[in-house]
Amino acid sequence: MNGLAIAPGVMLWREKFSKDEQTALLQDVRARIEAAPFYRPVMPGSGNPFSVEESNLGTLGWVSDKSGYRYQVTHPVTDAPWPAIPDALMTLWREIANAPDPECCLVNLYRGPARMGLHQDKDEQALSAPVVSVSLGDEALFRIGGTSRKDPTRSVKLSSGDVVMFGGPARLAYHGIDRIYPGSSSLIPGGGRINLTLRRVTG
Repeated sequence: MNGLAIAPGVMLWREKFSKDEQTALLQDVRARIEAAPFYRPVMPGSGNPFSVEESNLGTLGWVSDKSGYRYQVTHPVTDAPWPAIPDALMTLWREIANAPDPECCLVNLYRGPARMGLHQDKDEQALSAPVVSVSLGDEALFRIGGTSRKDPTRSVKLSSGDVVMFGGPARLAYHGIDRIYPGSSSLIPGGGRINLTLRRVTG
């Protein structure tokens, strides 16, 4: 299945994961998250909580607390190592990313008014590797711009099973989730959207 270029360095695959594949991937992720439960990070400095809940899979996990953003090998609440990244996600990365294997899969859970403001993924050393994002559950309005916060942005609605990859000139593009559309999918028990973001961290 060919991807659609939505901006320089930004590719979109509609329903890259079929409905059956989405169900299997969700079951796999939920089973792993039992050992690394969702928690609500806080913003550096202010300590204000995120509107999304988060966890990680892989050898490294991205965390945020009052002291800043960083990657670490253990869950900040349980202090246990993160579970491994599911095989289906590793297969996806190896198919489309053309880069060394990812070390982190950030798992974001959006419910109700949860959103993610415009930001850059810039805490990684391996900026030559792209970022690969998988949507599961409710539809979301994804927005991406350029490498300056002042650059124009474009928005695209993402549905369950969609995959977005950005790299090259868009690797440090500002991006975010403006809103989700509650009830647009019945995939996730209790509703909501799970976003799986694969990143290579070390150089």
